[in-house]
Order: sequence, then C-alpha cells, then structure tokens
Amino acid sequence: MNDTASPDDFTFRRVDPGADAVLLHGWVTHSKAVFWLMQDATVDRVAEEYAKLDAWIGCFRGEPAVLMERYDPASTEVGAVHRGADGEVGMHFLTAPTERPVAGFTRAALAAVMQELFADPAVRRVVVEPDVRNRAVHRINAAVGFRPVRAVTLPESGKRALLSTCTREQFRAASGERERDPLAHLTPELWAEANRRLVRKALAEFAHERLITPVPLPESGGW
Repeated sequence: MNDTASPDDFTFRRVDPGADAVLLHGWVTHSKAVFWLMQDATVDRVAEEYAKLDAWIGCFRGEPAVLMERYDPASTEVGAVHRGADGEVGMHFLTAPTERPVAGFTRAALAAVMQELFADPAVRRVVVEPDVRNRAVHRINAAVGFRPVRAVTLPESGKRALLSTCTREQFRAASGERERDPLAHLTPELWAEANRRLVRKALAEFAHERLITPVPLPESGGW
C-alpha cells in the first residue's frame, strides 16, 4: 500500500448522529481538538450537536478519519463579521487522532474535503475561520489555496479567528490544476484531418447514391 496519502484515498458519507456519537466524541474531546471547544462534551451532547449540523465523515482507505462540517456563513456568527456572496459555504474540518501517521495526510484530507465541497456546482467559494493561534491549520489552509481576509472576533463565542476564503480557481491553482479547455484538442492539424475525413465520407456517400462517378487517375493510382 502507498504510504503517502492522496485526496483520491478519501470517500465521504453523512454523519449518523446516533451511530457515530461515540466515534466523534473520541475525536472532538481529544487534546489535538482543543480549538473545537468541546473538551468537556459528553457522548449525548455530541449526538445532540451533530443532529443539528450538516456534517460528514471522510473515510481514508475505508476507515473513518476526517470530520467535515458545512454551514451557511450568513446564518451563523460569521455573518456578523463577513460580507458573504452567492455560492459561498462555510467549512470546518478535523482529522482524527491516530497512532499510525501517514505522510501528507492532513493536506490530502483537506484537499479531499475541498473537492467534495466543490463537487457541488453551486459552491464558488469556501470560508473558514480557524483560531488565530492555530498556525498549523493556517499553513495547511494556505497550501490548498486559502487566502487570509483579516483577523476577526466572532461576536457570540468571542473567538479570535483568522477569516480566510478560497475560490474554486484558487483551489485549482494550488492543486496544480487548471480549468480544462473543452476545445484544447482542436489543433489546426487535427481540425484539418477531421475535415479531410468528412469530405471523404461525403464523396463516398455521393458515389454510393450514384450522384457522382469516380474516375481513375492512372498516374497517381488514386481516383
């Protein structure tokens, strides 16, 4: 098995609040999830919270390994400090604690999350608001195309956050991708060959219907 993670190693399914509560409780109360502010949450509270959220579990090579939440920025406290736009979605993501780290896992996981979000053609831009102290997340966000807007204080939680956004185009650029040109294959050479074949087909059909009569050309061996 390849020991370097790739976005293609991930698949996503919706969170089942009841069935997944114990699993998610272990993730959000772990010391690495301190910025999620759920260190003291019970299993019941986790189930209750995730029954309200549009949350997804990312499976890495078949095993649950990532938590992703989607939200409408305008309907949360983010809307008080951010002027949104059509086609915008908010996102939180968390990688599960593990004793078997895989090279490049976190970046691949975030890239997979972004691919999942942008698979919805209505999504044009993703908004995140990680804690300003979480420099590790700032670096990984930048690696997939996020650009800081400004530091903000969220009015309800009092969280000091680094508001950042990433458009579809910025994500593609960071991933080394570009929008595929649907006409890129139409080079002058291929276009000329396509025209020759079209004319040849037309002449063959005309000859079959006896609208024209081919005449041999002895000097060239053609017709």
